[in-house]
Amino acid sequence: QRKPPKLQFAALLLHSFAMFAFSLLCAKIIGELLKLNDDPKVSGVYLHLPPASLTSRVINTLYPEKDVDCITDMNMGRLVQGNLSRGFVPPLAGAVLSLLQKHGQFLLDVVSLFISTFVLRGFNSRAARSILMLCMFCLPQVMHADALVLLGAESMEIPSTWVRPGAAIIRCESILKSVIAQVSFSTLNFSCFSALFVHWLCLRSVFLNITVQCNNKSCSLSDIEISRAQTPKPIDQLAAEIGLLPEELEPYGRSKAKVRLSLLDRLHSQPDGKYILVAGITPTPLGEGKSTVTIGLVQAMSAHLKLNSFACLRQPSQGPTFGVKGGAAGGGYAQVIPMEEFNLHLTGDIHAITAANNLVAAAIDARMLHEATQSDKALFNRLVPSVNGVRKFSPIQISRLQGLGIHKTDPASLTPQEVSAFARLDLDPSKITWHRVVDTNDRFLRKITVGQASTEKGQTRETGFDIAVASEIMAILALSDNLGDMRGRLGRMVVGTSRSGKPVTAEDLGVSGAVAVLMKDAIKPTLMQTLEGTPVFVHAGPFANIAHGNSSVLADKLALKLVGQDGFVVTEAGFGADIGMEKFFNIKCRASGLKPNVVVLVATVRALKMHGGGPNVSAGAPLPREYIDENLSLVARGCRSNLRKQIQIAKLFGVPVVVALNAFRTDTPAEIDLVCQIAKECGASDAVSCQHWSQGGRGCLELALAVKEAARQPTNFQFLYNTEMPIVEKIRTIAQKVYGADDIEVSPEVQRKIDYYNHQGYGSLPICMAKTHLSLSHMPDKKGAPTGFVLPIRDIRASVGAGFIYPLVGTMSTMPGLPTRPCFYDIDIDPVTEDIIGLF
Repeated sequence: QRKPPKLQFAALLLHSFAMFAFSLLCAKIIGELLKLNDDPKVSGVYLHLPPASLTSRVINTLYPEKDVDCITDMNMGRLVQGNLSRGFVPPLAGAVLSLLQKHGQFLLDVVSLFISTFVLRGFNSRAARSILMLCMFCLPQVMHADALVLLGAESMEIPSTWVRPGAAIIRCESILKSVIAQVSFSTLNFSCFSALFVHWLCLRSVFLNITVQCNNKSCSLSDIEISRAQTPKPIDQLAAEIGLLPEELEPYGRSKAKVRLSLLDRLHSQPDGKYILVAGITPTPLGEGKSTVTIGLVQAMSAHLKLNSFACLRQPSQGPTFGVKGGAAGGGYAQVIPMEEFNLHLTGDIHAITAANNLVAAAIDARMLHEATQSDKALFNRLVPSVNGVRKFSPIQISRLQGLGIHKTDPASLTPQEVSAFARLDLDPSKITWHRVVDTNDRFLRKITVGQASTEKGQTRETGFDIAVASEIMAILALSDNLGDMRGRLGRMVVGTSRSGKPVTAEDLGVSGAVAVLMKDAIKPTLMQTLEGTPVFVHAGPFANIAHGNSSVLADKLALKLVGQDGFVVTEAGFGADIGMEKFFNIKCRASGLKPNVVVLVATVRALKMHGGGPNVSAGAPLPREYIDENLSLVARGCRSNLRKQIQIAKLFGVPVVVALNAFRTDTPAEIDLVCQIAKECGASDAVSCQHWSQGGRGCLELALAVKEAARQPTNFQFLYNTEMPIVEKIRTIAQKVYGADDIEVSPEVQRKIDYYNHQGYGSLPICMAKTHLSLSHMPDKKGAPTGFVLPIRDIRASVGAGFIYPLVGTMSTMPGLPTRPCFYDIDIDPVTEDIIGLF
């Protein structure tokens, strides 16, 4: 019903009077605030007012520097930017932060942020938002949390940018009310810490009723979604934090950069940090997580223990990325970001290797064609052309003359015999060992015929392609100490043998200088970061079978200088400890002169069950029940065979061992405890369980403390063999002491090659064994720690430029093939956002 006109007028008059009174009240409040602003004796002001009085005009009258509750627009903006250096931190927000930091272990997989507008009288949603923003910037793990628990503040909106994609927002006002109803207080005017106590009770109630499962591979977010949810630090900021000068950085976009080798000269007198190697037990075809352990460990050391730390990782090939394995940036909350850039192209090093390798291959075939179709004189005249009436040798040609024992610099002074010796390499087409490469899994390039066009005048021959990371140039990049060292190694690469039986090198071809030019930027390590902002060097990625399977010497040396004497550098060796770790010690450490302090040996319950007699596993197939259900007998047998043997291998080199059990959600507490117990009985300094995949650095804290303690132990590092030993004895030493073989079997053909290498002066090179990574023996199906076998040496080859001889135990494929359903089926790009989809 319509109100009588007199009542309408009275209501309007009453409303006007109320508004007038409210305006006077606000004016009075503003007047008092202005006085407090100008009072030098007042350091800060807390606005304990009814919510209706906290208008924007009232709030923003207060000077930001005196805003105790951090609710003015200016202070709110600073919070949004993460700028906490000016103004007050709100008392309640500070208490929340302190509580979260102190009890982070209790919170487990959920970082819970509790905010109440219900308990604190006069505490409004603006202040609640300020606390939330502050926690976001002070605790990075909040933004990575699987759930955000809000106690009170039910109506407050949480912007999507404040939490990671897929995170649950749990609103618990009913729980809050029920808990408060059970607690008796003498007053309703609670202090901040009384309120926090109530919230803590609420949290415990929440955790009794909410279970959040996010343990290895059960998290609903993909690796790329997790990576994309975190914004990397600008690369120049990261560089400044680790002590790089602007002139030592060559940025490639916002999130990665090359680091110049001049840094080594500047820091040459700085003591090195501790050198940690991450290796693994003999893996299943699924892999056991060495990369994620490496990243989780450095995140724990830097972000949580506040120790200078650096990770040094190999650059992955794009072959497995689009094939079956996927990327190699780590996974879950222990990965290098941006993971798309890490796995795709990076800074172009592999493309540089591809171009350099194929330039050598083109030079070989072109030289053979020209030698086959020209006389000695015509060939010489074209190799040493007359320019403006003057004919002279280039520096690389003088180097070839000196290698032939011809000490002349005037082309006209060479005899016909010397002209022929200089101009003709006389390569034997059947003994060319150099292949072309491409960074794609392509089985149909394993064996090809080249030279079939009519313009090549019948100069056909059979050859093949390898995957780019199998190129000797990649191994050279990983082992070079500086640009000059790399240039010398590139020149020593043997590409084939002449018809007279002499090795022909890239220097003989005259191409090694050009190859070095193509590699001049690739020799600089690439700086990136982990999900938690820890610095990472990504550099080189040689195969772990026909090469040594480790990241570069230069990356390790740069990182050891940057972290300083009390810092830690963590690097990873490919495959199991019997392959990657053995080559790290005997090849990489010989080249670098560095001595490791600790070996972290990664194991998984599933791999130990396999070595204990469990059924075979394969990528893409469901795991058999033995790997899902608790089975202590399988675990124990695997520990007392393969794990024991791998610990013994590490101790052969005089380095302490810490076992890192990469825990999966199917592992039971009894299985985890059993692995750690037996590992210690087998000689490990310590053994701990890690949950880095689901928890990031926080899940590796126990491992970080164990590594820090082990690094204090004295080391007695030693090589397994003396390089001056005969080649056969070096091979036998590795077979018997590392693999557990009774002896080796060397065929007559292999022995002839060994005699040839000795004659050429290669006998003192270290050995790089090429065998299966799925067993300690040469038989992939023999798990555990096989004994009583003879290791057959099927072939032997030399990577003279890289600086090792590699015996082949069985057939080694250097060009992988694509499976029936490759990873590329799931990879695409959003044409609007340009986001990559499906990469893992």
